Amino acid sequence: MKTVWLTSLGRSEENVKKVIALMKPYGVPVQGHFWVDDLPKIAWMAPREEMIKPDVAAWVILATAETLASPSVRRGLSLLAITVQGKKGLSFPIILLAEAGGAPPAPPFPTPLSGAELLSATDPGLAAKIVAKVHTPRTDPASEYRIDVYGNTHIGLWFEVGPREGRWDGAMFGVAGSEILFHGSGPMEMLPAQCTLEWPVKGMKLSLGEREYTAWGVRNGFDHRTSYFVKVKECPESVLFGPFPAEGEAADFFVVGLT
Repeated sequence: MKTVWLTSLGRSEENVKKVIALMKPYGVPVQGHFWVDDLPKIAWMAPREEMIKPDVAAWVILATAETLASPSVRRGLSLLAITVQGKKGLSFPIILLAEAGGAPPAPPFPTPLSGAELLSATDPGLAAKIVAKVHTPRTDPASEYRIDVYGNTHIGLWFEVGPREGRWDGAMFGVAGSEILFHGSGPMEMLPAQCTLEWPVKGMKLSLGEREYTAWGVRNGFDHRTSYFVKVKECPESVLFGPFPAEGEAADFFVVGLT
């Protein structure tokens, strides 16, 4: 049976119960949690294992402009969206549900939430729209890269990137608003216990618009089964990554804003 995961940024049990009751006649159970805003303790990771289960077919975020304004909330939601979509696909439906009694969230949203559909809790057709999202067949959009994120208070916060198809002759990863602590390479979905890095570089400064990134990189080859892993001190404002540019070639990076 397909289910919906509901994340409430606010603390109104009444508003949560209304969403659950709304979906009940359609035979779509609602599971979920109240959001915990604690980036240092990587609290955003708590619901991940439940959310990536096969029966969870959509993610509804109950929010207002005020509850979504916090940079730490936006970063936590972005990280959770990255890892859930890393497992369930980029077409996994995310719905930003404007909570009754508050101003609705308004774009721009962080990159991982940029494809979210904005709906209102007072919309009389809300339940039918969510059900349609749950049951509509999905096709992932084309993407040249893979990205995932891992973390807990013991291992810290790690990003994983690599090509979705083809090959990268090396990789670079940069952060704005944070610091890189460690990097490694190895099979996808498996943090490296030990590895050999080819021509590693650290501390490269890259500017993109008004943002400055500090990047590390390696010359190891990566395909769709191998990844570049980077441990960061804290959640960045933004990350950029991509294949290590060949000498004399312009760098071509992917940018993911997290705030």
